Amino acid sequence: MGAEIGVARGRRAFHRFSAEDVTALVHDPEPGRLVVELVRAERSRRMLLMRGLLSLVPQYGDAGEGIARAWALLERSQRVAPQAVEEVLMAPGTGIWITSLLRQLRSDTSTGQLPIGVAAGRLSVMAAAAATRARLSFSLEVPIQWGIVSLPGLGCARFEEQGQQGWGTGRATGQGGSLRIVDVAGTEVWTGPDWRCHGPGWSPTRRLTVGRQGEALDLVLDEHDPYRNFSTPQQPRLLGEGESEAWRLSLTEAWNILIRDDPDVTEEIRCGPLISIAPTAAREEFRPYSSSSGEAFGGISASKPDSSSQLAATLVHEFQHIKLGAITHLEPLVKRVETLEDRVDLFYAPWRDDPRPLEGLVQGFYAFFGVARFWRAHRRKSEGSGALLADFEFALSRDQVWSVLKGLERHHRLTALGRRLVDLLVEHCEAWRAEEVSRPAMRLAHDAIVDHRARWRLHHLRPDVRAVEDAVSAWRRGDTLPPVSLGAAPRPVPDAQAVCLDIAATLARHVIADPTAQWAQGAEKRMGGAEQADVLLALGELPAARRDLLEKVKTQDPPAASWALLGRALADDPAHQETARFLLRFPERAKAVQEALTAAGVRRGDPLLLARWLAGGE
Repeated sequence: MGAEIGVARGRRAFHRFSAEDVTALVHDPEPGRLVVELVRAERSRRMLLMRGLLSLVPQYGDAGEGIARAWALLERSQRVAPQAVEEVLMAPGTGIWITSLLRQLRSDTSTGQLPIGVAAGRLSVMAAAAATRARLSFSLEVPIQWGIVSLPGLGCARFEEQGQQGWGTGRATGQGGSLRIVDVAGTEVWTGPDWRCHGPGWSPTRRLTVGRQGEALDLVLDEHDPYRNFSTPQQPRLLGEGESEAWRLSLTEAWNILIRDDPDVTEEIRCGPLISIAPTAAREEFRPYSSSSGEAFGGISASKPDSSSQLAATLVHEFQHIKLGAITHLEPLVKRVETLEDRVDLFYAPWRDDPRPLEGLVQGFYAFFGVARFWRAHRRKSEGSGALLADFEFALSRDQVWSVLKGLERHHRLTALGRRLVDLLVEHCEAWRAEEVSRPAMRLAHDAIVDHRARWRLHHLRPDVRAVEDAVSAWRRGDTLPPVSLGAAPRPVPDAQAVCLDIAATLARHVIADPTAQWAQGAEKRMGGAEQADVLLALGELPAARRDLLEKVKTQDPPAASWALLGRALADDPAHQETARFLLRFPERAKAVQEALTAAGVRRGDPLLLARWLAGGE
């Protein structure tokens, strides 16, 4: 296998990523061309990582010998069934496994990690899977964890009696496409030569084909790969037939939506790696979970979707991450950190609860650019509440991406390719901002954007301590304006307790889906981050929200978002518009000054008087 790296078969010795390729990231006139090149590049990278592993293992005794035997079996398999070997080598979990194992080998420590021999055992499992598909005869030792042997692309053998016992070993024997695995207690699991059938102790890999012939997508529902969620090894989560069928139907509908609304994206996905989706349990409605990893090319972990259009957006979102992750393996879009200031440089991301480094922000705006593009196309084919939802999602993601891009133009840590990508995305988003969006959708999107930013500032920004002290003194003296020093740039102080900052967007989706407002009953208990004032604002009951918030901010420990929500509640009152604008732009100042006044023993009075006074300094 190693002989194919480099200039073999007439290919160039090194993979490149050029300025022309950046253009294809935004709009590819030949959909799929760039993705095909990325697949080749990731394959080369995976092979180099394997070569690195082989160069390190001789010093690890039995573990090294096991890896050598497994590699030899993979080489035998490739000569007979190269596609089977490609699939196990390029499985998303293989990427997570090889990079984590290499880090462990190079760090020369096993603290908090699996023993080297156990961690290295996956290569034997990979070899057994490929050799079974190649119908070779073989026998080798394989690891068993949680009573499971997970064979990439093939299936998993279950040894129920081992249960939660952690790691053990078994022996895998293959002949003519049949596979037999026996554990140390003599329990046997057998499958084949048609390993796609269920059997005692055997669950085959779930492979799906969704969509019409000629436009279909082949993918895997990954239930058992220990690395399917891109972290430390996790127990399998085997799907019931009902859940599996629900995923098949949702993926079919989502894929048909993409074919209709965004055919270029579907062509890219079909030309890319074999997509592997690791299902997770359903989350709170309108708050789906999904993730991917630069080391798990083609892998997606996702919660059960609320709707097919939501799942279609998720596929686009994560495929954007997959592409950009592969590109950053070829050429950086962000320069390395060189100064202390860069090392602590964190940014506001409108789709996250936490501050993000520049590298994470680039990943985010590219992913949400794809999301905005999807909803832009989808809204033209939607009707009724579906059209309003698509309008809202388009306006929200478009303006989120636009706000980030405008703040990053010419950032000194962007490489030439990174700047080129930002410039191209700015051009597209600027054109999109001229497109008409329905007034209700635009209002909901605007409220969600300003609410999220204000909450984020309350959690993660702190005004200068001395300036706050000066403001307290000025207030107590009766000065007409707060000190100018309070307007200085605040310090970023990341707050790990910041969660569910997207509550305004989540509530907006409920408003669109259920105009009768049945969703509002018990919403504070069912929805993470929702307070009574959030629900009142979503219902448009601003006077009631004002009353609730004015009482809340007088208390000793008001909810974190209170000042920001008060800004929203005052926005329609002409007498308080200046105060409302201040509270939405700089809520952290009001919070810090009121806390300092309380600490100084000043009785809490009308919070509107304090907010109006602070707003006068702007």
